[in-house]
Amino acid sequence: MSEIGLRERKRRQMVQRLSDVAVGLFLEKGFDAVSVAEVAAAAEVSKPTLFRYFPAKEDLVLHRIADHEGEAARVAGEGPAPLAALRRHFLAGLERSDPVTGLNDHPDVLAFHRLLYGTPALVARAHAHLERSESALADALGGDLDARLAAAQIIAVQRVLAQENWRRIAAGERVADVREDAVAAAERAFAALAEGLPHLV
Repeated sequence: MSEIGLRERKRRQMVQRLSDVAVGLFLEKGFDAVSVAEVAAAAEVSKPTLFRYFPAKEDLVLHRIADHEGEAARVAGEGPAPLAALRRHFLAGLERSDPVTGLNDHPDVLAFHRLLYGTPALVARAHAHLERSESALADALGGDLDARLAAAQIIAVQRVLAQENWRRIAAGERVADVREDAVAAAERAFAALAEGLPHLV
């Protein structure tokens, strides 16, 4: 068991190292200007080894948000009122300036967001990430058409709220100046969801 744990730990360390090296190069030179071969060389691994951990170049970047993919589904499954749980979770994310809420002005986070949203291939890959999040949430809500419609609305609301926060932060506003509006917008948005999806409250 300990050997399996050690192997998994080494795998995760390698994944993190490859992603960190790649993101560093992409931030320095631009995503399209850096080849997979360059990333592999900088990380001191072979190209086949890199592809064993990351099937696509875009995944080297999206690894940073991959752990959020099943988050909405997990949160919704924690209590009898999925929408109330998701609302609490999003507001808690705003409180701690979780980068996934867009309400974070750390230079590294801003640079990563500029890379992500400024690169068409990464935007497309992020869209696929959102679709998988939506699908997982729909399954957690029951898997039928009503569940899929609800999941689409919830994921869209969270995405728009986060993008609005990031847009303001990227334009130069400080987190402290945006937070109150971000919380108020989230409260309004989740209230509207609750009105339209009373069975999830």
